[in-house]
Amino acid sequence: MSRRASINELKSAVYPVRSAEQLSLARRAVLDWATRLEFSLVDRTKFVTAASELARNTWVHGKGGEMTMSQLERDGLTGLRLVFADNGPGIENIGQALTDGFSSAGSMGKGLGGAKRLVNEFDIRSAPGRGTTVTVIQWKRR
Repeated sequence: MSRRASINELKSAVYPVRSAEQLSLARRAVLDWATRLEFSLVDRTKFVTAASELARNTWVHGKGGEMTMSQLERDGLTGLRLVFADNGPGIENIGQALTDGFSSAGSMGKGLGGAKRLVNEFDIRSAPGRGTTVTVIQWKRR
């Protein structure tokens, strides 16, 4: 049985997500870091799209929070991890929230599940009244 090497966090930064302007700045920071790390155009586009959706959810549904972005290294690969955290109302049924077509805001209901499909790793933790934390990782292809 092979063991995966542990993830090393090289550097990180925190971005507040409490307004449209801050959402835009967080999205731009993700694009800048992914570009600087030379992610492919396709991977950059996917990751920024996921980040944009998750930041918007943090602001709108979570009533504001923050995004922590960290540069990672594991098994010789470079990655970016984004952690979106809020203290909002939380999600009662995560499985339902990830289902395409489900929306608590009258939208198309593709955002959360779509974000999950766009990244390499996805984790969500939430409970009613306790807020939501979504962690995503994108690894740079060799």
